[in-house]
Amino acid sequence: MANMPLTDLRVLDISTFVGAPFAAACLAEFGAEVIKIEKPGAGDSLRQLGTPSETGDSYFWLSEARNKKCITLDLQKPEGAELFRRMVHKADVVIENFRPGTLEKWGLGFQDLLAINPKLVMLRISAYGDTGPKKHLPGFARIAQAYAGLTYLVGQPDTPPLIAGSTTLADYISGLYGAYGILIALRVRDRTGAGQYIDIGLHDGIFRFLDELACVYDKTGIVRERMGTETPSSTPHSHYPTKDRKWVAIACTNDRMFARLAKVMAQPELAAAGEYGAKAKRLEAREHINRVVSDWTSTLSAEEVIQRCCDGDVPCGAVNSIAEIFSEKQFWERETLTRIRDERIGDLAVPGVVPRLSATPGKIQHLGRGLGEHNAEVFREWLDISDSELADLKKQGVV
Repeated sequence: MANMPLTDLRVLDISTFVGAPFAAACLAEFGAEVIKIEKPGAGDSLRQLGTPSETGDSYFWLSEARNKKCITLDLQKPEGAELFRRMVHKADVVIENFRPGTLEKWGLGFQDLLAINPKLVMLRISAYGDTGPKKHLPGFARIAQAYAGLTYLVGQPDTPPLIAGSTTLADYISGLYGAYGILIALRVRDRTGAGQYIDIGLHDGIFRFLDELACVYDKTGIVRERMGTETPSSTPHSHYPTKDRKWVAIACTNDRMFARLAKVMAQPELAAAGEYGAKAKRLEAREHINRVVSDWTSTLSAEEVIQRCCDGDVPCGAVNSIAEIFSEKQFWERETLTRIRDERIGDLAVPGVVPRLSATPGKIQHLGRGLGEHNAEVFREWLDISDSELADLKKQGVV
């Protein structure tokens, strides 16, 4: 990892679960030295979230704690807090996601740490952020997705609001914005020498992803309702059944694309000016258009539909399960899906590194390690603590 983009960047990750730790993992993939600090004995709850593996840690942990050095330290004990302050003196970044005010109670708030290291950059992710009337409330990604308006949009018109595939989507988006914010803050620090903190609420990123929703409501008062697989701006733009009981996604976002689809379906007259060649006409006849497309896709296998659409330059793709994704060469050749050899579990397929850099790509060096596995290495290197001192700290429950 010595020649990677973020080599020499030192990060202390005291966060838990998914969102903020994902930001740390993103940095670690590109060479940052990330020290994952967990409470002695218990560790990060992410170790137990999801499906357990033979290592005793969850697959969630193995994938998302990649490239991190794992140590234990009780920040609530005065001795632990003091050791952490000494580490902050040598760090570039601290990442946390405690409820606002928690670190301040321990004497480890941003201003406390900034007094130790004026160049420190700190990422703070919480349920509702550091400001506003809800800042002290607890929350998780599911709550954030509901609060930000995404959940309201998911489902058919006659169903209750559904989850958008993953209950952790808001976590990952927040973590991605967090890593982005850290890099911006570091760029500023390079110019000014001054640190700062990044404040992210779990609902912030999800809301930012909701296209024109806010603008349209502000100017028209229109409340977008659940539309199932549909989109309000285009049709046909949905999921369609195939002869072999699979589904394909077809997206015609303008008149030219629909004309190409009509030709592929051997019904070019559908795209005539007097018929459905104009998007406004198609939107008025949404149900009819979707029925025509469904009738056509239902006569062919998914592979045949995709091939004919691709040959006709119509955007189309399979609605894949994870089993089908594993058979897709595209995922493997791009290393969107990759296998990592890990000493604790052997070969394991995990999501690859994003983004892909042409000259200095990221790398998965190892999967999530055991609790406290790097205690001796990190405390010796960072704080010059001897083995005997470390043994005493362990007896006291500090590490």
